[in-house]
Amino acid sequence: MSAVTDAVRTVAPGGSLGQSVRDSLVVAKRNLIRMTRIPEMILFGIIQPVMFVVMFTYVFGGSMQIGSTTDADVYKNFLMAGIFAQTVTFATAGSAAGIADDMQKGLVDRFRSLPMARGAVLTGRTVADLVQTAITLLVLAVVALLVGWRTGSAEPTNAARVLGAFGLLLLLGYAFTWIGALIGLSVRTPEAATSGGIIWLFPVTFISNAFVDSSQMTPWLRHIAEWNPFSATVQACRVLFGNPGVVESSAWPMQHPVWASVIWSVLIVVLFRTLAVRKYRKADS
Repeated sequence: MSAVTDAVRTVAPGGSLGQSVRDSLVVAKRNLIRMTRIPEMILFGIIQPVMFVVMFTYVFGGSMQIGSTTDADVYKNFLMAGIFAQTVTFATAGSAAGIADDMQKGLVDRFRSLPMARGAVLTGRTVADLVQTAITLLVLAVVALLVGWRTGSAEPTNAARVLGAFGLLLLLGYAFTWIGALIGLSVRTPEAATSGGIIWLFPVTFISNAFVDSSQMTPWLRHIAEWNPFSATVQACRVLFGNPGVVESSAWPMQHPVWASVIWSVLIVVLFRTLAVRKYRKADS
């Protein structure tokens, strides 16, 4: 912590935006160093999505209908975009718990005495969480390849489109960490933050096109799923990966999933960053 204190105090003077960026990077570095000293944080974050990949692939593969087929290989390639998206969004719980823990331990009180941008504490935390999410996503992609997932399994694709899909996933994950930040600032304990950070994710991820073909849902539920921001990113990833299961729908997010994914994620960042920084300033006063 003393290293962070010294770094922030000796930061070169500059405009408010420049100072905010520098302070955010200092806080992000602090959190990344902390992660390396507690490797089980990354390990446990990797184990859960790997279990989802194995369970859904081998337990449900062959019993789920995608389009007009129940072929296990088709479902395997359909599934992975949903698993990737679920993984980046479930990182929200870790963000909420981490910020709540910092609040409880008085770390925020220490930052109050430093000449630093107030929003930098939260921005640095979310950037560090984004790095951890990227590592998890990389490992998960390797596991997916090992169990038989392939890009271009339904439509031709290329490296740029595949990288674009992973970029959309990370953008969605970053957006959701700001929801986690707001939750972490709104509760009293890390335990409550963990519960509050994950319970709302179940309807968001399961009332979607992540694990089942949404065209087979009842009309009112399908409408919700198709306008779900999570579904837009999953649909966009399937399009860019060239995987099966791209739903034909009249809903705008399903017709323009890449744009819908970007718009939804940016709106979530703008809204929840504003709310989280406002909440932080009130706690800081």
